Amino acid sequence: MSIISVNGLEKHFRVNKHHRGRFGAIKNLVSREVRVVKAVDAISFAVQPGELVGYLGPNGAGKSTTIKMLTGLLVPSGGEMIVNGRIPWQERRAYVNRIGAVFGQRTTLWWDLPVIESLELLQHIYKVPPAQFRQNMDEFNAMLELTPFLNTPVRSLSLGQRMRADICAALLHNPDLLFLDEPTIGLDVVAKERIRRFIKHMNRERGTTILLTTHDMADVQKLCERVMIIDQGKLLYDGNLDTLQTLFGGKRELVVDFAERYDEASIDGAEVVERENGRVTYQFDRQTISASELIGRLSNRYRIQDLAVREPDIEATIRRIYEESLLS
Repeated sequence: MSIISVNGLEKHFRVNKHHRGRFGAIKNLVSREVRVVKAVDAISFAVQPGELVGYLGPNGAGKSTTIKMLTGLLVPSGGEMIVNGRIPWQERRAYVNRIGAVFGQRTTLWWDLPVIESLELLQHIYKVPPAQFRQNMDEFNAMLELTPFLNTPVRSLSLGQRMRADICAALLHNPDLLFLDEPTIGLDVVAKERIRRFIKHMNRERGTTILLTTHDMADVQKLCERVMIIDQGKLLYDGNLDTLQTLFGGKRELVVDFAERYDEASIDGAEVVERENGRVTYQFDRQTISASELIGRLSNRYRIQDLAVREPDIEATIRRIYEESLLS
């Protein structure tokens, strides 16, 4: 049974139309005209228990609106949604006890309280047993190194510290489902990697289902096997990340260090795009020839010392999809 089941989900907003110029200003005052904006337009998908799914799209695509409906903060304009066996906006009190949510720009902690007091307050709100609270805190502390700032007021935390504390707060009551909205935004490389390891750990070891929205493609590549892409309110792609790269990622590269220099190191099925000393970089289309087949052809003709296959850059792939509307 799916933990998230969405069918024909829609969210419409009514916004005022503004007319420009002097007469337009008068018209705005006298009679207001409205237009309907479809922030989410009849999307359908399902997420199975234990999945870690990336939910991607450019700014204004409808990602945050979807998450707000899934968490019960917004009521849909149409469609059906069952999340963890409940309708989020109708059974909100019972529903929120089994989910967690982290929004990168906002904190769920109390601004003036030390981190530990905020977490203890959440323990009482969620009725987390003392033994479970201690066990969770020990596990979270071991992976996220919370001790140095547990007694620091939330307002004094760095962005990376606050994000670690917020993720702990969202997982304190052992939710079945976790929504992460830009969890690594604005963080340095070390902080990002620490949080990614923790997210992967919670998904694999506890089986927590996670829906992740992010603009950081490194998050996607390191955490997600499945991705969904939304743009202009429509769900354009739902499938495997590797398949997405195969279809739209362009060509792969094979970097070969030869044991000796060759004047000609050409091979059928690949194009030489760079040559430096004994190293040659080939570019090839994965739909035409496999890496293993290309390596076999090269090794039959030349002495090879070392080689490496480079995959297309996922960030460039996603950017190309957005800019060229390849999925529209």
